[in-house]
Amino acid sequence: MSNNRSKRKTLVCDRCGNTRLIHDYARGEIICPVCGNVISERAIDRGPEWRAFTPEEREKRSRIGMPLDRITPESLSTEIDWKSKDAAGRELSLKRKIEMLRLRKWHLRTRIQSSIERNLAQAAIELERLSSHLGLPKVIKDRALEIYRIALETGLVRGRSIESVMAAAIYAACRERRLPRTLDEISRYTRAGRKDVARCYRLLIRETPVKVPLPNAIDFVPRIGETLKLSTRTIREAINILREAQKLGITAGKDPAGLAAAAIYIASLRSGEVRTQKEVAQAAQVTEVTVRNRYKELAKKLKIPLPLRQG
Repeated sequence: MSNNRSKRKTLVCDRCGNTRLIHDYARGEIICPVCGNVISERAIDRGPEWRAFTPEEREKRSRIGMPLDRITPESLSTEIDWKSKDAAGRELSLKRKIEMLRLRKWHLRTRIQSSIERNLAQAAIELERLSSHLGLPKVIKDRALEIYRIALETGLVRGRSIESVMAAAIYAACRERRLPRTLDEISRYTRAGRKDVARCYRLLIRETPVKVPLPNAIDFVPRIGETLKLSTRTIREAINILREAQKLGITAGKDPAGLAAAAIYIASLRSGEVRTQKEVAQAAQVTEVTVRNRYKELAKKLKIPLPLRQG
């Protein structure tokens, strides 16, 4: 294979030494456009045998299916429908209906055989439920199922609820992709509660090779600003405030959502788009006390002059 690749890379015309050759797949030839020398014959075209000139035509003529979804843990991705009609819309006979019921039963048994596959199937259902509440994109869902699979193969799920471990996997995936979702927000939609989800998350980080970056308050600013309907200029100023605070080391050990809310509150006062502490706290899903303490600390350490009237 290596010799063939090197020959393909260094293919030149033996008459004129030209290296820019034409691959004519209709004739199966490699031709030199300078001197017309046919360098190779009967070349194999490994592409499709049809041609398409528009994306719609290419999609229509393509005979491949959709890519496999990582959310579906089963090896067989086909589904046998419950409809009692064939492809032409005709009603199936009683004998064929019984046959299809039997095929559907064995198809379901074949898809999920081991305990790991059954666990993954239940975890996928829980993942879809939590993702619908949190509005998570597909990349987060795929990574969360990947992390859960690692935890399952490591043996961390045994003795713990699938819901808690999946919530911890979602939080780890959000941290990896820097999607602003807090542990309180994720655990709100679980029956286990924040304490159990936090315990499973610490176990994931300690016992698996999953590594997550430290939370950054800047990641929370666009989301809070969008909720409060603030301008881009105000959001940019809040980000600059947090960057200055990070340079001085003020943000270490502080809740990133609370810091982002405080920076948003200061930026809204300075830009004239005034939002009350209650509104900012609700948008950031923190308490008003947190916003009050953090904004006073940021204003004092960064020496930011604020208007006299503060809401």
